[in-house]
Amino acid sequence: MAHAFDRVVVVFNPNSTGDAQERAEELKSGLAERASHLPVELRPTEYAGHAREIAREEAGSGSPLIVSVSGDGGYNEVVDGLMQAGETTASAAVLAAGNANDHRRVVGRQPLLDAIVAGRTDRLDLLRLTRDGEVSYAHSYIGLGITPVVALELERGGKGSFKEIVTTVRAFSRFHPFSIEVDGRRQSFDSLVLANIAEMAKVATLAEDAEPDDGVFEVVLIPHRSKLRTAVTAAKAALRGLGAQPSVKEYAFTTIDPMPAQIDGEVLELKARTSVRVDIAPGALSTVR
Repeated sequence: MAHAFDRVVVVFNPNSTGDAQERAEELKSGLAERASHLPVELRPTEYAGHAREIAREEAGSGSPLIVSVSGDGGYNEVVDGLMQAGETTASAAVLAAGNANDHRRVVGRQPLLDAIVAGRTDRLDLLRLTRDGEVSYAHSYIGLGITPVVALELERGGKGSFKEIVTTVRAFSRFHPFSIEVDGRRQSFDSLVLANIAEMAKVATLAEDAEPDDGVFEVVLIPHRSKLRTAVTAAKAALRGLGAQPSVKEYAFTTIDPMPAQIDGEVLELKARTSVRVDIAPGALSTVR
């Protein structure tokens, strides 16, 4: 069967706390058995940001399928690197190995090995974040407020079921609302998530109608309110979902103070008085699922 890609490049962090290297080697072995005509190369990363460089480099020749064996954050590097390469015939996919794998859980239709063997690709939308002349891409969501605050605390406090609970509670107790300017008006929020998929944080359902290939993204806003009401909203998201949310093609705002933002699990800092624009890049990502 003809494939939409001419080789598979498997990117993984050999020093990850999970089973990334083992899963990468298993994928290579599985492809050797079921798609022996496809060259497969393992590309271990050596430092932070290396996956982005590998993806950009590999996308520059032929039609590779670049597989990130990682969580959502590691996959973000690969997707962003592929986009930085410009017009290419490269594709990307993620093999879940890490703490958060929202994208693969929501988007995947079959085991990744089966999808690669089938050789067919689909096109998904991406979120495009522009600030201070710099462009970044997200495959699943961009979050402000409690979302990146918890992520930063998890980086400091460690991951693992009990640690995550303790860290999340601690971050929530210390959290303060943030303010941004939207359409020239100052507004205060506890959380703002721009979502390309319906779920995040393993259990929370943000928007029942969100699809990664519908040409729009959902704006999930939680205005500033008491911590009790915010906690109730979080519980609702986890238990039954937040229901339908506004769908847009673009959302723009200006920061007032420096603040963190979370992009697919990776945290970046936004400077004060930064003009930020998020828009949809329809069909920008070629993938297997």
